[in-house]
Amino acid sequence: MCGIVGYIGDHAAAPYVIEGLKTLEYRGYDSAGIAVLGSKGATIVRSVGRIRDLEAKLPKRLTGKVGIGHTRWATHGPATTDNAHPHTSADGRIALVHNGIIDNAATLRTKLMAAGVPFTSDTDTEVVAHLIARSDADTLEGAVLDALAQITGTYALAVTDSGHPDRIVIARNGSPLIIGVGEKETLIASDAAALVRHTTRVVHLDDGELATVTAGGFHTFDREANDTGREPVEIDLAATDLELTGHAHYMYKEILEQPERAAAVIRGRLDARFATARLNGLNLSPRELRAFRRVKFLGCGSAYYVGQIGAQLIEDLARIPADAEPASEFRYRNPIIEPDTLYVVVSQSGETADTAFAVQEIKRKGGTVIGAVNVVGSTIAREVDGGIYLHAGPEIAVASTKALTNMAMAFGMFALHLGRLHDLSYADGERISNALKAIPEQIQEILDSEPAIAAIAQRVAKAENAFFIGRVRQYPVAREGAQKLKEISYVHAEAYPTSELKHGPLALIDPAMLTVAVVPDDELASRNIAAVEQVRARGGEVVAITHEAVEFGTMAIERIVVPKTEPELDPILLIIPTQLLAYHAALVLGHDVDKPRNLAKSVTVE
Repeated sequence: MCGIVGYIGDHAAAPYVIEGLKTLEYRGYDSAGIAVLGSKGATIVRSVGRIRDLEAKLPKRLTGKVGIGHTRWATHGPATTDNAHPHTSADGRIALVHNGIIDNAATLRTKLMAAGVPFTSDTDTEVVAHLIARSDADTLEGAVLDALAQITGTYALAVTDSGHPDRIVIARNGSPLIIGVGEKETLIASDAAALVRHTTRVVHLDDGELATVTAGGFHTFDREANDTGREPVEIDLAATDLELTGHAHYMYKEILEQPERAAAVIRGRLDARFATARLNGLNLSPRELRAFRRVKFLGCGSAYYVGQIGAQLIEDLARIPADAEPASEFRYRNPIIEPDTLYVVVSQSGETADTAFAVQEIKRKGGTVIGAVNVVGSTIAREVDGGIYLHAGPEIAVASTKALTNMAMAFGMFALHLGRLHDLSYADGERISNALKAIPEQIQEILDSEPAIAAIAQRVAKAENAFFIGRVRQYPVAREGAQKLKEISYVHAEAYPTSELKHGPLALIDPAMLTVAVVPDDELASRNIAAVEQVRARGGEVVAITHEAVEFGTMAIERIVVPKTEPELDPILLIIPTQLLAYHAALVLGHDVDKPRNLAKSVTVE
């Protein structure tokens, strides 16, 4: 959600900034802009639409060596050219880009307008440009600090000043910002993906930190102007990791990568000798882990649903009470943070604002929180007490697939580890460990059946509404399946526990209502089949995601058969066909699979 890119060095800045913005297109945006500082001040170019629309508007000669750019996802004001970033001060001297939300923008705008300051946009960001320009400070750094003292909210800021053309000043509070250190050039970005074509040496700013960025390097400091002494670190990310490599879409590429990535997350972590998992990154001893009496998972969207899978795994294998909750709601209900509860936060990007705020709430109240995160060095990864890196590799498509699968695999290992510390027998530990090892090949079996799933997706694409139903372990599978379908194909879909159908939703069943039923071969198979019969008796069409051994008698239903694993781990495999159903339905309907409307990959604002 929103992207920032900046460059200062020996080369023309515009190509670097545009290239970086293109790399960040996957984050979601509706307008874009660039400011290039030259000998005659800043040249500002903005456009509604895609980066290619912005690029078409650039002057042929734009040779300035200092530039900042932005992709905007509308918050304050609609997607218009006037509301696109960068924003400038009234005299044009200050130009800035901003991710986040300034909470007291309306109050500050009223005061500035009363003082005769003209506004040209609806945004909260423009307020900051005017505050910086009105500062009496002698330096750009001082002016930015003066402005920050007057605002409340979240921000990642990059500021240029035509009066100080040798620098960019950046600041962070609640929204990510990274410095990339190159040879005689320095870059900035809200996501490391925009930097790796030029450098893998980066500096992550913490909340409350600022930096002065020049062609020769950088200097980090805090809100009191104290030096914070940041040093660059190497990141394990290559430009080739971000390429489509011949695939039509990133989502499809990432679906196909799941066998390899699922193998990567368990590699070296399963201990055959003791039938357990080695998770040293938790930073918790066996004695400390045994002291926890409850586990709570916190995530947003798909991460929340996988958290529900994790909670069920903990209860099944470790016999510890566990549940999951949307991280976006957590801090607002003034939660009771219990010392004997272990909190697990889940985020692919490690930058999800709602989840990061949950981490802060837990730590402020003295709780212990670990993370399941895919991006090394991300905000959440740095703030938690320990965790499990997902090793899914870069995930570009908005709809999560391989990261989601690796979250579930990680929780399988975590539950195994906790279980073996409690009452899970060696034999059961070995059973789960062996099943986890087999999952990558079983995922490949599902992917090999893609043509059959694609054919069923043709029918799914024709539905105007769909129910996804699953019981107990499979209810999160149903929730994730419904989410995938509606976010990628825009087909309205809702998920219900299978047992809840007869308590209301059954009223909507008719020949036009499609039901996708998750029916594993487990102790509840007969009850799930009975629910399918109730749907068919009312003329409803059914697609069953099921196992080979499940028999539906004479009922006319479409079947998607997945390999059988241990019952506790069934959700990991049953969720894979929902990705392919959504993907192929979206293709049939002609939608932009990687960048669904109104959504962003990394949600960095509330």
